Amino acid sequence: MAEFTMELNDEQKEVRDWLHGFAADVIRPAAAEWDEREETPWPVIQEAAKVGIYSLDFYAQQYFDQTGLGIPMAMEELFWGDAGIALSIVGTGLAAVGVLANGTEEQIGTWVPQMYGDANDVKLAAFCSSEPDAGSDVASMRTRAVYDEAKDEWVINGTKTWATNGGIANVHVVVAVVDPELGSKGHASFIVPPNTPGLSQGQKFKKHGIRASHTAEVILDNVRVPGSCLLGGKEKLDERLARARERARTGGERVKNAAMATFEASRPAVGAMAVGTARAAYEVALDYATTREQFGRPIIDNQGVAFQLADMRTQVDAARLLVWRASWMAINGKPFTAAEGSMSKLFASETAKKVTAQAIQILGGNGYTREYPVERMHRDSAIYTIFEGTSEIQRLVIARTLSGMPIR
Repeated sequence: MAEFTMELNDEQKEVRDWLHGFAADVIRPAAAEWDEREETPWPVIQEAAKVGIYSLDFYAQQYFDQTGLGIPMAMEELFWGDAGIALSIVGTGLAAVGVLANGTEEQIGTWVPQMYGDANDVKLAAFCSSEPDAGSDVASMRTRAVYDEAKDEWVINGTKTWATNGGIANVHVVVAVVDPELGSKGHASFIVPPNTPGLSQGQKFKKHGIRASHTAEVILDNVRVPGSCLLGGKEKLDERLARARERARTGGERVKNAAMATFEASRPAVGAMAVGTARAAYEVALDYATTREQFGRPIIDNQGVAFQLADMRTQVDAARLLVWRASWMAINGKPFTAAEGSMSKLFASETAKKVTAQAIQILGGNGYTREYPVERMHRDSAIYTIFEGTSEIQRLVIARTLSGMPIR
């Protein structure tokens, strides 16, 4: 087990500087264009693949970094560049985490490489959990998966929504109900291979922020996948469902489902994304405040501005520390006894919204225009308090963990 540290080692610093250079030289110059176009920035993704950032090898190196800091460090630097483009680059990772966290070794070896492709043939993946009537209320999920024992196939029907890369991905990971009587404990996750009949893209959403990232509905109409595409395998699913049924009958330990395990693993990473956006806005505001003059002096010479910047930097650093703590705990198998993963996402997400709003205020009228990036950063920051568990859900998770009570 690696000791917790707030100091990156030499190798991590080298990777951080490399990512920062890519974010500064490639992502930022393209940010405004792709935000306006509201399209997947394929040229940037392909460039990321060419240099090795969009690749299974890079993602695996960061994911398995025993300090836990590889992923949050990478997310912060890329999202410092631009949230929409960065999400297009890292969006495949959520599906990959779903397979890494819940799949067998054979499933991991077979499907995760296909989610990325290579520099000459870039692929995408999508994780599909939310539904039109089931966002935070996962127990209301309606997408059904029924096992056809004669053919050893699962038949999936339903509609997913808010799926990053949904419909345009090569590989989809879909959460579905296999036992409706068990509520959220009766869910399982399935890999839907490329070109599987019955899967199609529904509505593509026009969003307030992160507009360079593709978000759409995914429609599943009698989609048939081999039994081998059930994450973890049927034996493991049957054992989990049996424990859940026994618990429902007698009470007992909590049984997690695959989707919740994926979200728990990814929450600190989302917090790191928020830290990157907040840090970027803070830096723009600091630079503006030191160069913009009013009444014969830089505006940072006024306490009203200087104190805001002091608070902004403090909040950004505090958010990063919460993210790093949760990331270190996760990689080293430390249980989130105080919901530290949710804490990190909650605080970092709220910090991003607050800091980007303060940045606009410091820039004044300029901050409200698209001539300066803080307007876009503020729009982008709103998503962090919504996706992969709203701030309200994070507070609920924290309160339940601390109290042991079924708070509603």
